[in-house]
Amino acid sequence: MRLFGADILPLAVEHIVLALVPVIVGLVISLPLGWWAWSSRGARRILLPLTGVLYTIPSLALFVVMPLVLGTRILDPVNVVVALTIYAVALLVRSVVDGLDEVPTEVMTAGVAMGYRPLGLLFGVQLPLAVPVLVAGVRVAAVSSFSLVAVGAIIGQGALGALFTQGFERFYTAQIVFGLFSILVLALVVDALLLLLGRALAPWAAARTPQKQGA
Repeated sequence: MRLFGADILPLAVEHIVLALVPVIVGLVISLPLGWWAWSSRGARRILLPLTGVLYTIPSLALFVVMPLVLGTRILDPVNVVVALTIYAVALLVRSVVDGLDEVPTEVMTAGVAMGYRPLGLLFGVQLPLAVPVLVAGVRVAAVSSFSLVAVGAIIGQGALGALFTQGFERFYTAQIVFGLFSILVLALVVDALLLLLGRALAPWAAARTPQKQGA
């Protein structure tokens, strides 16, 4: 489908890949870092402020610096993926810590009494119970990533964000609005899918919410 002189479908696919790959990689990196911060008071004091600082780095500056740090070309999509992975880690380490904090102490004590070792306790008890908080963090990271990909258009790797830059160059408001609407729709669809995934993985959380509201 071509609109405004651009083939929209490849741009949309590229946007989805550039937005979601950093979230997946960021989650893989954040799980051990978050567990470390949760289990060690010293690590928590260092990692949580550090990830907070990382998220304050302006995205455009990070995109421009990435080729110098990675030794890549300015138009390499790896620059965008790595930069957005840093933002995903900045958001998700906190979510992992918060999720593990939500696990009741008596549940962990029962798990230990049943013979769970630390690794088994983490994957068999703690992470499953932390799913609602983790999914909430992933949803925030995903929506943020869809928005930040568009900034990459300034360095030539913004997928649907290219509609913004081209629209500004041509003073074509309809193209800019279409680009904005397209990114918004993609972000909302992915957010809804993640919400459904979270409910499927943790059905007890949805059942518990009305009770909390009624309490």
